[in-house]
Amino acid sequence: MTREKFRFAGQTVKVRNEIPKFGGADFTIEDYWQNVTGGLSWMDSNGNPAAMMYAIRTGSQGFNVPIDNEVVYGKIGSLGYLFHVSELILPKEGE
Repeated sequence: MTREKFRFAGQTVKVRNEIPKFGGADFTIEDYWQNVTGGLSWMDSNGNPAAMMYAIRTGSQGFNVPIDNEVVYGKIGSLGYLFHVSELILPKEGE
């Protein structure tokens, strides 16, 4: 099931400093993962490298994220990653 486009799709934001290995990185958001995959949750994306790395990373880092579908796909440089919206520094309303 796809959802409404993520309101920050197309923007470059920073990854929170607390996120191991990625803190402070510029992350260009494409959209919610479900929209990128045509409705598939990251939890059901068996064999997808970005989804697998997200699951491993969030399961082993000190920064806890909810297990839900508030997950966006985007790029750091030329490589694609998944991040939970809580791991990103997003603009406040009106910015």
